[in-house]
Amino acid sequence: MDDLTYVFYIGAEPEKVWQVLVSPEGTKATMFGCILRSTFEIGSSYEYVGPGNDGDETVHVYGTVLQFEPNRLLSMTEHPGPSYRENHAELETRLTFTLEPAGACTKLTLVQDRWPENHPSRASSEQSWPMMLSNIKTFAETGKTLDFGW
Repeated sequence: MDDLTYVFYIGAEPEKVWQVLVSPEGTKATMFGCILRSTFEIGSSYEYVGPGNDGDETVHVYGTVLQFEPNRLLSMTEHPGPSYRENHAELETRLTFTLEPAGACTKLTLVQDRWPENHPSRASSEQSWPMMLSNIKTFAETGKTLDFGW
């Protein structure tokens, strides 16, 4: 399967964009109400937890931190949460967020790769990443989020 690659230019410094990506306030505002829980140590686990199938503590995705360089790079494996797929442990991809200064802006690149053949969450990832990344951009620039009408 082809990689999913998205590039956004955000009118905020990398430190501010980074906080939106990793802080509870930032992820809750921009990633459908989920909080990113992790120590961010290489090899440690993480999970995005928020309202969903299992109530307020639904694990939407989880995995292992592969790389963590504050204000520059976050890479991790990703599995769908247990309530979404019975074979969630077998369905692993890799997410890599890269932040680069671009003048007074930040270039945010997201690559989701290493897709197993016929991964059942591929279509939903393709649909949801542009919304979440647009939300990250808007929140970093304005402190507000987009209204997707849900």
